[in-house]
Amino acid sequence: RMIIERIWPDNAYRNFHYLIACPESGEALAIDPLDWQACLDAAREHGFEITQILNTHEHRDHTGGNAGLVNATGARVLAHAGAATRIGGVDVGLGKGDVVRVGHTVELECLDTPGHTKAHVCLLAHGDEPALFCGDTLFNAGAGNCHNGGQPELLYETFAEQLAQLPDRTRIYPGHEYLTNNLAFTLDREPDNADVAAWQARAAHHSAADTPLTTLGDEKRINTFFRLQNPTIIARLRERFPDLNEHPDAQTVFLKLRELRNTW
Repeated sequence: RMIIERIWPDNAYRNFHYLIACPESGEALAIDPLDWQACLDAAREHGFEITQILNTHEHRDHTGGNAGLVNATGARVLAHAGAATRIGGVDVGLGKGDVVRVGHTVELECLDTPGHTKAHVCLLAHGDEPALFCGDTLFNAGAGNCHNGGQPELLYETFAEQLAQLPDRTRIYPGHEYLTNNLAFTLDREPDNADVAAWQARAAHHSAADTPLTTLGDEKRINTFFRLQNPTIIARLRERFPDLNEHPDAQTVFLKLRELRNTW
């Protein structure tokens, strides 16, 4: 059992921060708390004690609040072991399969999910309502870029071999709010996708702060990076990339879509 508080700091980066709390002990984990004061205020409002900080990766828009929150709470910092030296001040280096425990009731499995950066972790909560805290690997209806230390081939492997294998009911908690833009990109690639059009209409009724959550099942219907064998997507890619054959493999489609999204 866990409590999830999503925090919208309303900054230029469109960050989401998360507090994951144990309802029994009140202990909480702060994920990527750039606006650490907003996280601290939320914790105090709900009666939580932040005892741990997790960085999904080393980029400053995810780690920049560490020092302030550590000073305010004494929390331990957790991050991918491969990113620890770049982040600095990391108390626990994480690897694939490690379990992050919060209080008495919360257990989160660490997934090693390279692509956006070489050393990126996602946290997976199992159970009846699985949840994935996925940083900049997977966004609602989109995929992370690979501009600053990443590699699109690795991102493809993460999507195909790990994310796509999770239960369809898994709720997706990303590091940024990009839903509307990502839906527009999917619709640009697949204009006949009625599910995307419906989600666009739904998103239009929400502010960024209360953007609706997707599940992995939703993602498979509205996220072009999961729809790599879709005939419309392939046909439209071949218009942009005439050298592409009629039946490209999934990795090739993913890489071409990521290339297009970089400048879209």
